Amino acid sequence: MQSLWMLLASLLFACMGVCVKLAAATHSAVEIVFYRSFLSLILMLALVRLRGISLGTPHWRWQVSRGALGFAALGTYFWAITLLPLATAVTLNYTSAIFLAIYLAISGLRLSTGIVGALILGLAGVGLLLKPTLHAEQWAAGLIGLLSGVLAGMAYFSVRELGSRGEPETRTVFYFSLVSSICASAWLSLSDRHPVDLRSGSLLVGVAAFATAAQLAMTRAYTGSQTLLAAALAYSTVVFASLFGIILWHETPDRSTWLAIGLIVLSGLAATRFSRASPAPAPPAP
Repeated sequence: MQSLWMLLASLLFACMGVCVKLAAATHSAVEIVFYRSFLSLILMLALVRLRGISLGTPHWRWQVSRGALGFAALGTYFWAITLLPLATAVTLNYTSAIFLAIYLAISGLRLSTGIVGALILGLAGVGLLLKPTLHAEQWAAGLIGLLSGVLAGMAYFSVRELGSRGEPETRTVFYFSLVSSICASAWLSLSDRHPVDLRSGSLLVGVAAFATAAQLAMTRAYTGSQTLLAAALAYSTVVFASLFGIILWHETPDRSTWLAIGLIVLSGLAATRFSRASPAPAPPAP
């Protein structure tokens, strides 16, 4: 049952990506981030109140930095989805596991031979994915997608630190939604805003609803005893995203693209496996 919950979470995250790509026809990436964050903030506030969790925190600096990094990661991820094939954008975002391992090494965690091998494998996959699959005009978009992975890895490192300090996950997600909403509001005040109609409104609600439901399903999956299995199955999001891209936008990856995606997924799995000696957060959860 634990594996089914993670597969459901992965499917829902891929559905979120579909809604982002469709909503991009009428809204900018920062608008989508705002609606996703603000709607999630309302849901998280209700959940915090329901569970009786205090919003006071002695670690507000970590919460603010995690929120700011999460906002930047989410913004670049959504921006990459609007510019790249869905599977490519999702795969580049999932390099966060690679960068998280690097940040853990910088913080003092000793890297095993397995993790070093995983990092080399992942970087080779990134190079292969960017070089043959992106045209010259898409290189900037590819780098934005890769930046989302870098920032997401930093955000998950902050989540790890907050967890080690005893911060409840619900409170951390609430502050992420709050800081992200504030940052997106500030950006929107300087940008063009587009009216929301029935179609675009449904897609924007879909982004927030799918993301929130996916996070709940993922949390349920990680409450079981087979944590490593759940972490491995999280990468099925890449498979679901590839299928949606093929069905909806005819984005059929070539052999080199499939090979690159496979290398990055294997790298993330290996980094997760060899990092078990030092507990780390789950794979990406946008």
